[in-house]
Amino acid sequence: MRIEWRIDTDLRLPDWEGERALLERAARAAVDAECLPGRYQACVVLTGDAAIRELNRQTRGVDAATDVLSFPQARFPINPRSLHALLDPDTGCRHLGDIVISVERARAQAARYGHDLRRELGYLLAHGMCHLLGYDHAREEDRARMRAAEEAALDRAGLAREEISEGECLMNDQDLLEMARQAMDGAYVPYSNYPVGACLLAEDGRVFTGCNVENASYGATICAERTAVVKAVSEGATRFAAIAVAARGSAPYPCGICRQVLNEFGPGMRVLVTWDEANVEKTTLGALLPNSFGPESLGEKA
Repeated sequence: MRIEWRIDTDLRLPDWEGERALLERAARAAVDAECLPGRYQACVVLTGDAAIRELNRQTRGVDAATDVLSFPQARFPINPRSLHALLDPDTGCRHLGDIVISVERARAQAARYGHDLRRELGYLLAHGMCHLLGYDHAREEDRARMRAAEEAALDRAGLAREEISEGECLMNDQDLLEMARQAMDGAYVPYSNYPVGACLLAEDGRVFTGCNVENASYGATICAERTAVVKAVSEGATRFAAIAVAARGSAPYPCGICRQVLNEFGPGMRVLVTWDEANVEKTTLGALLPNSFGPESLGEKA
């Protein structure tokens, strides 16, 4: 199985060579399971929400960003006598079609479902490959069959949910920083013009984002870090492992109030700050708030 990758230059994909090999195993497993004769290929495009939204508009009449689009080259089941029509003379492979994946949407869904970006990209690629191979999910029985094929491919590639989630961080630092940068775009800052985004990693693997929201009564302003905390606690997450904070122009270290609020739920958490994208610094909440006052100071269980 040969994959031709096309990746938007704006995307930040750390350790891409290792990730690519893992994802290609998932695609290969999906094709191998069909026991098709000969060699096959597909083109996979990794892009952002804006580009996939435009594709949806052009090809489906849908003005919305989706996680994955598939464009099959053939109808299944394939008549063996028609396989020659799929042959790419330059590669000697039969072309199954094209898959387009929004990495922005994959990051958000990885956070929502509690697994890492590798698992989500692997799932979306396996899902797209199944569409190229004739699977569909219009009816319940078709959906169950397709889901089984997807999970079998992920399992063979080493991307099964339980294998990814044991003994490792579900989101790496680069993912957290990127989600903080994306959250910054939603900031409401008509007074300071200093947008801040935050991405909070809970100990159970879930991720919550927030931005700063200013108010004409300045004291009512809410920082990005506290926005993320309130969202997390409202969803039942009260133990945090790390937070990433993004801004422009200067290092957005949490203010004193935010440090105190974070200390309530994760006194040992890691703190990542980034500004102007290229600058990243890492520390801990304990270093930022030494001799802190927390639940244990009141004799409460921390």
